[in-house]
Amino acid sequence: MTNKKILVFFPDGVGLRNFAFTKFKEIGEQRGNQIIYWNNTAFQLKEELGFEEIKIRTQRIHPLTPLFCRIRKHIELNVATKKLADAVYQTYKFPFNYNGIKNTQMTLFIRLLISFNSSEKGILRIRKRINKLERSTAKYRYCKAQLQEIKPDLVFCTTQRATQSIGALLAAQDLGIPTLTFVYSWDNVPKAMQLVETDYYCVWSDLMKKEMLQYYPFIKENQLIVTGTPQFEPHYDTSLLQSRAEFCSEYNLDTGKKYICFSGDDETTSPLDQYYLEDLANAVRVLNSKGYNLGIIYRKCPVDTTHRYDEVIEAHKDMITVIDPLWKAMGKQWNEVFPTKADLKLLHNVCAHSELVTNVCSSTVFDFVAHNKPCIYYNYEQPQLKKGIRDIGQNYNYVHFRSMPSSEAAIFCTDKNHLESQIEAVLKGNLSNVPEGKKWYKIVAGETPIQASEKIWNAIDKIVNQNNY
Repeated sequence: MTNKKILVFFPDGVGLRNFAFTKFKEIGEQRGNQIIYWNNTAFQLKEELGFEEIKIRTQRIHPLTPLFCRIRKHIELNVATKKLADAVYQTYKFPFNYNGIKNTQMTLFIRLLISFNSSEKGILRIRKRINKLERSTAKYRYCKAQLQEIKPDLVFCTTQRATQSIGALLAAQDLGIPTLTFVYSWDNVPKAMQLVETDYYCVWSDLMKKEMLQYYPFIKENQLIVTGTPQFEPHYDTSLLQSRAEFCSEYNLDTGKKYICFSGDDETTSPLDQYYLEDLANAVRVLNSKGYNLGIIYRKCPVDTTHRYDEVIEAHKDMITVIDPLWKAMGKQWNEVFPTKADLKLLHNVCAHSELVTNVCSSTVFDFVAHNKPCIYYNYEQPQLKKGIRDIGQNYNYVHFRSMPSSEAAIFCTDKNHLESQIEAVLKGNLSNVPEGKKWYKIVAGETPIQASEKIWNAIDKIVNQNNY
C-alpha cells in the first residue's frame, strides 16, 4: 500500500479514454493511492463519473507559445531530415500562410527564426524560450498555487502534446514535484509532437523508447519507461461484449448479415474518404448479387464534422448502417469533442461483430487485430484527386508505417477493382493479415497490451516511493 496522492492531469480531452474510462483509476486505488484528477477540460469528471477533481479555471497560455511551438516543430523536423538523411520529415509540416499582409509578415518572422535555430542547440534555445514565456503567465501562477495547496506526490500528465500542459508542468517541477507524462499516440514521436519536458516518460514499446532517444537526445534512457497503452485494454474486457442479438437489436442491424466496418478518417488524413466508402458499397453490392448477405457499418472519425459522406450513405442506405462513435461535443474545436465511456463498449462490439475493417491507414487495424479480425487498407488514388487535394498514399510513407514486420501486416488494396475479390478472399478465410498484424501490434503497443495500466502504476509507485526510477 503506497498511500500517495497522485494528480492525474488532463490538459485536454484526449487522455480521457485511457485514464478515466478504463480500469486505470481502480487499479491505482487498489494500491492505496489517492487519485485526484487535475482537469483542464470542459468535461465534468465529478458530475459524469463521480471522480474527485480539481478544475483549472485559468485557460490562457502565453499568446506567443503556439507560435514558438510551431517554430520548434519545424526545427525538429529539419534536424531529423538532416540527421537521418530522410525527406519524409518534411511531409509532417503544415503549409505556411501567405494570405494577406499580416499573415505574410508572421510567416516571414517564423521562417527567419527557424533558419537561425535549425540545430540541436537551436531546439534547446526555443524550448527555453517557450518555458520562459509560460512561466510569465497567470496560468503558471494559478497552477502553482493549486499545487501548493494540493501537495501531490506526483503529477501524471496524460498526453505529451498539449500546449495547455506546459505551464502547469513547469509549476510542478519548480516546486520539486516529480512529473511523468504519457506519449499519447503511435505516430507522435517522429512527427515532433513532444511539447512537454517531464522527469519521466511512459512509452508504448521498445520501438517508441528507441525513437524517443533518437529524436530527443536531451532525454536519458533512465527517464523512459516501457508500459504499453491502456488504449487497447477494453478489447480484452469480456464484460463489454454484447450478444449478437442484443447488439443487432440496439443498432438496427440484421442478425443474418455479415458486416464489414468502414472506419472513417479525418478530412486532413483522407480528404476523399467518402469515395472509398462508395467503392466498398459497390463491391458489397456485387458480392451480394453473388449470394452473399453483407452489410456495412459506417463508423465515422469522432472529430469529423463534415457532411461529405451523406450522399454516399443515402445512395446505399439499404446496405450502410451508420453507427456514430459515442463522443460528446463540448465546443467547436476538434479537441473539444470528447470520448465517453460508453464508446469503449461500442467499439468493442463493432470489432467483435464485424468480419473485417476497411480504412485509410488508421490504427483501428490494431483494434480489430485484438479481436482476430482482418484489416484492408485503401492505397490507391481516387479519380477526384486534383491539385490542392492531399493524396492518401503519402500516409503510408510515414515513419510509423516502417514498423510493419512485413507487407502482410495489413491487406493493402492498391486498385479498387481488386476490392471485391479481396473481401471475398477474407470472407472465405483465404486472405488475412491477422498473424502478421499481431506481430505488428506487439511491436507498436508492446508485448502485454492488457497490462498497460498496471505497468504505468508500477512506474508511478517506484517514482513516488524512491523518487528515483
